Amino acid sequence: MASKRALVILAKGAEEMETVIPVDIVRRAGIKVTVVGLAGKDPVQGSRDVVICPDASLKDAKREGPYDVVVLPGGNLGAQNLSESAAMKEILKEQEKQKGLIAAICAGPTTLLAHEIGFGSKVTTHPLAKDKMMNGSHYTYSENRVEKDALLNLRQPWGGYLDELFG
Repeated sequence: MASKRALVILAKGAEEMETVIPVDIVRRAGIKVTVVGLAGKDPVQGSRDVVICPDASLKDAKREGPYDVVVLPGGNLGAQNLSESAAMKEILKEQEKQKGLIAAICAGPTTLLAHEIGFGSKVTTHPLAKDKMMNGSHYTYSENRVEKDALLNLRQPWGGYLDELFG
């Protein structure tokens, strides 16, 4: 059986816990994780000024795809930066087309909205982003954890997608 692979996309302003905790948990589960910088391979400053060094650039990671899961950490500024990226839209559209898992954490689901991913699905998000997510009736809202088709949304940064990857 081929090894499972995860892609974690890191943008300036990402919530550090929502990046580091999933990376740690998923790597401990034996899944190959590649952390990429949205803007390249340079170190990325998180929402609490913690600097994280990506493994690769997004451009490099795209050549290595597809991935079993694409992880979108939250953090308001980080999610906004992911939402404004044409490259991010391309990756998410391809992941959706391949029916690959997309795990969006806390404010991360706002990136799904910006790129029109999973319309018609249930989502959860940070409570402060709920109104934004519900505007336009593209999604229905749920609490804490949502699994629908290939979308997984979590309010917290830990563990929820391991069950999806390992069945």
